Amino acid sequence: MTLDSARRLMAPSARSDVPPFMVMDVMAAAARIEAAGGRVVHMEVGQPAFGAPSPSIAAVQAVLGKSALGYTESLGIPSLRARIARHYAEAYRVEINPDRVIVTTGSSAGFILAFLSMFEPGDRVAIANPGYPPYRHILKALGCEAVLIETDAATRFSITGETLRAAHAKKPLAGVLVASPANPTGTMMTPESLGELIRVAEDAGIKVISDEIYHGLDYAMQAETATRLSDNAVVINSFSKYFCMTGWRIGWMVVPQSLVRPIDRLHGNLAISVPTLSQIAAEAAFNGRPELDAIKHGYQTNRKILIEGLPKAGLDKFLPVDGAFYLYADVSAFSEDSLDFAKRLLEEAHVAATPGVDFDPINGRRFVRFCYAGSAADMNEGVERIGAWLNKCPRR
Repeated sequence: MTLDSARRLMAPSARSDVPPFMVMDVMAAAARIEAAGGRVVHMEVGQPAFGAPSPSIAAVQAVLGKSALGYTESLGIPSLRARIARHYAEAYRVEINPDRVIVTTGSSAGFILAFLSMFEPGDRVAIANPGYPPYRHILKALGCEAVLIETDAATRFSITGETLRAAHAKKPLAGVLVASPANPTGTMMTPESLGELIRVAEDAGIKVISDEIYHGLDYAMQAETATRLSDNAVVINSFSKYFCMTGWRIGWMVVPQSLVRPIDRLHGNLAISVPTLSQIAAEAAFNGRPELDAIKHGYQTNRKILIEGLPKAGLDKFLPVDGAFYLYADVSAFSEDSLDFAKRLLEEAHVAATPGVDFDPINGRRFVRFCYAGSAADMNEGVERIGAWLNKCPRR
């Protein structure tokens, strides 16, 4: 075999050529500092500092060593699917058939299954800019085109029915993905604006996906679910954020009845089923609400620390902090290169934050995302370090 032949055999596919998720790179850089003995205040990754609620731990301990923990049904354990359906009645007063609930390996698998079952290669899917990077990366890997729709303060940094209609008129869209509360902005859509967007989309034949993984972590207003507004929308949620179960890798979808069997076929081939232990823990997590609500109150305290502390530190421009556990700050008074800003902040102040270019390839160089899912002590220390560091940085 020639060297050229070997290189061709080892060449990666074009679809694998997606940008890295930069927050993971920041995590790795922070870990290197910690390995060398430094202390880093983590404000980069969107991960609760707390573990799964105690009912989940108890449920897992009860089956370990007593069950084979084999495969489950591809769509998920029936009792978990029923419990998730009950959650919609309790939280949103909307009745859904448990048959429409699909358990997934985190919300990430939910997006892959949604995109595969809803779109063809070449289809164009609208997403808000700024937005969660893997939306556009996964779409690209699957041969679809992510269409970035610019948002601003006038629209609470969300896609509106008007901006969606305009983008569709310019070149037809197959789908639109919305998130409320959103990552990285932490902003939320009102029930009225979400309802209008869904109506405009469905009237135009545009399929709707609603990312609701930060539901339960809402402060400015109560989050609305697309499930209440349309039986045709696909809803994706997760046990990672409110339920503090990131490492368990478990989420769910609520889908139209017409997509249940196609997703069942896809999931059975791609993953067989979601880890059984994680499903057992997830079902029990619904009994941990007192613990989880106490953690949410901690986020509210942290939110206040950042809202009040960052302006004093020198960062006085940021988006509305409506929900989730993020603050998206404008750093252009100090730098027009958020990647360099975040790198220097980590290296010199040992505060880890995520550069805005991860979320917005157009205007993200002016922004940095701070996650306030850690302890109040860490948030106070982080704000203090940021202030001391910025005090040494010249303003532009």
